[in-house]
Amino acid sequence: MTVTYTARVANARFGGFSQLLLLWRGSIYKLLWRELVCFLGLYMALSAAYRFVLTEGQKRYFEKLVIYCDQYASLIPVSFVLGPHAPNRVIPCGQGDNLPMCPEHRPCVSTSILTSQSHIPGFYVTLVVHRWWNQYLCMPLPDALMCVVAGTVHGRDERGRLYRRTLMRYAGLSAVLILRSVSTAVFKRFPTIDHVVEAGFMTREERKKFENLNSSYNKYWVPCVWFSNLAAQARREGRIRDNSALKLLLEELTVFRGKCGMLFHYDWISVPLVYTQVVTIAVYSYFLACLIGRQFLDPAQGYEGHNLDLCVPIFTLLQFFFYAGWLKVAEQLINPFGEDDDDFETNFLIDRNFQVSMLAVDEMYDDLAMLEKDLYWDATEARAPYTAATAFLRQQPSFQGSTFDITLAKEDMQFQRLDGVDGPLGEAHGDFLQRLLPVGAGMGAGGLLGRRLSLMRRKNSCVSETSTAASCTCAGAPDGTAPECGCGDPLLDSGLREPEPELPAGPELPVPGPAAEPFTTVPMPAPRGPAPPWLPSPIGEEEESLA
Repeated sequence: MTVTYTARVANARFGGFSQLLLLWRGSIYKLLWRELVCFLGLYMALSAAYRFVLTEGQKRYFEKLVIYCDQYASLIPVSFVLGPHAPNRVIPCGQGDNLPMCPEHRPCVSTSILTSQSHIPGFYVTLVVHRWWNQYLCMPLPDALMCVVAGTVHGRDERGRLYRRTLMRYAGLSAVLILRSVSTAVFKRFPTIDHVVEAGFMTREERKKFENLNSSYNKYWVPCVWFSNLAAQARREGRIRDNSALKLLLEELTVFRGKCGMLFHYDWISVPLVYTQVVTIAVYSYFLACLIGRQFLDPAQGYEGHNLDLCVPIFTLLQFFFYAGWLKVAEQLINPFGEDDDDFETNFLIDRNFQVSMLAVDEMYDDLAMLEKDLYWDATEARAPYTAATAFLRQQPSFQGSTFDITLAKEDMQFQRLDGVDGPLGEAHGDFLQRLLPVGAGMGAGGLLGRRLSLMRRKNSCVSETSTAASCTCAGAPDGTAPECGCGDPLLDSGLREPEPELPAGPELPVPGPAAEPFTTVPMPAPRGPAPPWLPSPIGEEEESLA
C-alpha cells in the first residue's frame, strides 16, 4: 500500500519533483478532488444566482453581504491552527487596498494569502507527521531478537531446534496479537483467535491456556511471558550456557515487548479530540465564508477592489487546495494502520518477519561456510574495485578534515620567543621560571634552587634518560663488579656541566624587605640505596648530593 517514489528523486535535476505531480495513487488529487469539486460547484451556483436570478434590490443586499463576509473572514484563525508561528501584518485603516475600516478606527489585522496564511506546515500537521513516523519506529521487528536466539540457544538436535523455533513463534504471535488490535487490515486477515491458530502462530493447547487466563485487558503480552518461561527452562537444561546469555536474550525480548506496548498506547491515546475539532471547524468555516466573500461583484457599482469580473476564483481555489490539502494530509497520517494508500503495510511485515525469523533460528543455525582467505589477504592496502560507471570516484581525494587544505605563510609558521629572549626555547623557559622567584629565595638555601634549575635545563636539552640507559654498557654488569660507570654519561660528563659558583664565606648579605622568619631545622631522610640498573636517574642522584 505504501507509495514509494525514492528512485524517481535519487538525483536532483531540473523539474525533478514535477514528475511526481502526474502520479495519481497516493496523490493529493485523489484525496481532495471531491471536496474541491463540491466547493467549486457551490461557488458557481451562488455566482449564477447573483447574476441571473436576483433582482436589482436583492443584488444590492447580496453585494453588502459579500463585502461583510470578505471583511471578517480573516478573523477566523486558520493560520493559527495550522501555523502558530505565522506573523500577522498590522496595517492602519485606509492604508491598504481592499482593507476594511474598523468601526473604532483602530488598526486592522489583515491576514493575506501570500503572507501569514502561507506559513505552513503548521503545528497540527507537524504534530501528526511526527506521531506518524514514531509509530513506524515502534513496529515490532524480530531481527535483533532472532540473532540473539540463534547465538545463545544451542543444540543441533530436534529439541534444540524446537526451542529456537518456539521462541521466535511466541515473538511473532505477540506481534500478530497487537497488530490485529490496532490495524484494520490485520484484523480483516485474522478476525478471531481461531484464524490465528489456523495460520500456525498458536497451537490449540496454547489457545486453551490463552483463553483460560482471566483478564479483561488486551492479552498481547501473554506470548512474551511464555517466551521468558521457555528461555528459563532452556537455561536449566543447559541449552543457554550461562546467565549472561540469558540476560542478553531477555533484554532483547524486553525491547520487542516495549514496541508492542507503544503501539497499543499510540492506538489508545490519540491527538486530543478538541484540537482536531478546532482545526476542522476553522478550515471549513473559513471557506464557507469565502464562498460568499470571494464572489466577483458588478464593476459598474464602483465597489473598491472589484474592478475585474471573473467567473472562476483562481487564487481562492489555490488557497482551498493548500489549506484543505494539509487538513487531508493530517487526516490520512493520523492513523497509519488503516487501508489508505500511504498506510503501513502491516500484513507484509507480518509475513516478512515470520519467514526471516524462522530461517535465522532453524535453517541458518550453525550453518557456516568454510573459512577461506579473502582476496586481499596479502595486500597492504585493501581496496575494492570500481566499475566503469564509478571509476571517476577513485580520482577524488579522501576527506582529511575541513582544515586540511589551509595554507599559511612561512613567516606565520615560526614560533615566537618569550619576551623577545634569544636562545633556545628551553633556556628561555627556565629563565622565565627563575625570574618569577623572589630575590632571596635562592640565596637563603645556598643557591640550591638555582642549581636545580640549571640541571633541569641541561636535562631538557640533552637526550632522554631512557636512551642514555640503553647506551650504557655497564648497566648489565652484576652488582659489585663495576664500581664505577665509565661510559661517559653525557648528562654527568664534567665537560658538559656548568661550573657552580662558590658562595663567599662570611655573613650573609641582608635582604631588603620584611624581616624573614628564622629557619626551622628539618631532619633529612637517610640516603637512599643505589638505583637499580634499569632505572638510571643521574639528575636525581645529583639532587641527593646537593641536599
